[in-house]
Formats: sequence, C-alpha cells, structure tokens
Amino acid sequence: MECKENVIHFLSWGFIVGAVAYLLQQTRTQTPYGRYVTSDGTPGRTCPAKLAWFLQELPSFLVPMLLLLSTDTQPSLGKDLLLWTFCLHYFQRTFIYSLLTKGRPSPLYIVFSALVFCSVNGFLQGHYMLHCATYDDTWQTDIRLGTGLLMFFLGMAINIHSDHILLNLRKPGEVVYKIPKGGMFEYVSGANFFGEILEWCGYALATWSLTTFSFALFTMCSIGPRAYHHHRYYQEKFEDYPRSRKAVIPFIL
Repeated sequence: MECKENVIHFLSWGFIVGAVAYLLQQTRTQTPYGRYVTSDGTPGRTCPAKLAWFLQELPSFLVPMLLLLSTDTQPSLGKDLLLWTFCLHYFQRTFIYSLLTKGRPSPLYIVFSALVFCSVNGFLQGHYMLHCATYDDTWQTDIRLGTGLLMFFLGMAINIHSDHILLNLRKPGEVVYKIPKGGMFEYVSGANFFGEILEWCGYALATWSLTTFSFALFTMCSIGPRAYHHHRYYQEKFEDYPRSRKAVIPFIL
C-alpha cells in the first residue's frame, strides 16, 4: 500500500485542532465519566464498564494489526515500533485492563465517540508507521529513539501500577472513595494519567513525526484535565488530602 500523505497530514492536523478544542471545552464543562456520572444527569443509555473499555479500546489494537496482516511489509524499525509500543499498550488496555476494571457504567455516546476516535487513530498510526515512516540505520543509535522508548516503557509501568492501586483501593462491597496512596500517587492525583501521557510523549519522541506528536498532544489535552478534576475532587472531599500533591505533573502542575 502506498503512503497516503494527504490523508495522514489532514488527520494529524485534525487531531491537533481537535486537541485544543477539546481542552477548551473541558475548561468549561466536565465530561460525564466514572465518578462524575449521575443517574439523573447522564443523557442516554449506559454501557457496563468492562464492556465499554473493551469496545472502545479494541480498534486501536485491531486496526493496526489488520493493516499489518493485510500488507506485505519488509522488516523495518517503523513496523517494530508500531508492534512493540503502540499495539502493546492497547493489547494491555483491551484484553487485560478491561477485565480488571471495576468502574461505573459509561454513557453509550462516550463509548461510541471513543470507539470512533480509536478506529481513526488506529488507522492513522498504523498506516503511517507501516507505509510512510522511514528511518535510516543511524536512527537505531539516535538519542531520541533511546530516550523515547525509555519514557514509553516507564510511563506504561507507571500507568499499570497506578491502575493496580486504584483497582485495589476499596475492599469488596465498598462504594466509598478513598485517597490513593503509593507509587506516583505520592506526587500527583492523576498518576495513571501521568503515566499514559509520559508513554505517548515517549512514543512521539522515539518515532519523531507530526502524526505521533498529534496523538500525544490529543492525549495530554483529553486526559490532563481529568487529572485536574480528580485533584480538585480529592481536595474538596478530603480535609487531610496531601497538599504537596500536584494534579498531573510532579512538582509542577
């Protein structure tokens, strides 16, 4: 398959514009998800949390894999980066995290919106890395690749560990919210969000392209405000909430 450069540039810039618009939108209204979903204020129907996570994350893994299986591509660094970073993340989110999550039902329109975004992004990242990205032999020793991969896997470890803390925060049958402790939660309220942001910033650095940067930016603008909302929620709910904690970036924000 030939590289569809016009499509790639259009979608990449669309993600950038959409990221800024979504960030501005979240400064005015709060997206109804998780603890912020109320039975009397949620429009439309809801989907069970486990099924919602599986459905909305699946395209990000499935679409690149279908592109890979349907294309006769030679071994390349771009192919390896796609498989062992992007697809690895979404394999964990789709087939492992979705089975473990204990979250509340998600509004169906949010699940559908996430499914559409992940389908488009799965194609964008998969097509770019398989058919457009080119790296010469010197890139394998480039500091951007090494640093980016280190950031990615460190972020993934933080994300998984933080999710583990949240999933085990309450005992069976408990419905109250508690202050998360341990790991990166000692520094930020949105430790899981920080981990995912670090992942995709590392991915963008390792792959060094507008396409991957646009996704990293969208991630920051979409889940960064969620970390702030959680931070504010904890501060208002718990009088003993640690004042030293930041919202999403340790020691800074």
